[in-house]
Amino acid sequence: MSETTNREGLSSARLIMVLSSVSPLFIIWAIRGSKLIPDQYFIAGCILMVVIPNAFLFLRLTIARKQKDTREIVVGRAEDHRDHLLVYLFALLLPFYATSLADWREFSATLVAVSFIVFLFWNLNLHYMNVLFAALGYRIFTIYPPQDDNPYTGNETIVLVTRRATISKDQKLVPYRLSNSVYWEV
Repeated sequence: MSETTNREGLSSARLIMVLSSVSPLFIIWAIRGSKLIPDQYFIAGCILMVVIPNAFLFLRLTIARKQKDTREIVVGRAEDHRDHLLVYLFALLLPFYATSLADWREFSATLVAVSFIVFLFWNLNLHYMNVLFAALGYRIFTIYPPQDDNPYTGNETIVLVTRRATISKDQKLVPYRLSNSVYWEV
């Protein structure tokens, strides 16, 4: 019996990448503040929600480099997904910019909404969406395998975080694995 579902491994790495993706929201909240929670606690909590996931993300990259956790990938087709960053900005940051954290009801509703977004990013495998990648000059490509009827080359697409401007067909890459579907080319 063949399995038809694609299981994404490295669950903790995926969760950290999702939390890292929403870190700009916590920067905005730290700047805006909240009337409900004293600034010293609120800002400290926001800073932790920015620093911890991003530190773990770079720790995962360091571990992958040390362990030489790489995979050779042959490009069948590559699509640049800079447009996903725009969707990310409009879907995540802009709606929450106007959110007031002035009473407990609004604060709770906002936390539930952020939880839904984390859940969606997790389940839709959008854990690679990160403003930090763009700020550091990285691009996001979806890499499709070559169409060659070889059962060993794989049929799964992967996401590549790279500084390359273009990726050519039949090009061979050896990036580091951040999760089973997201790879980082240093």
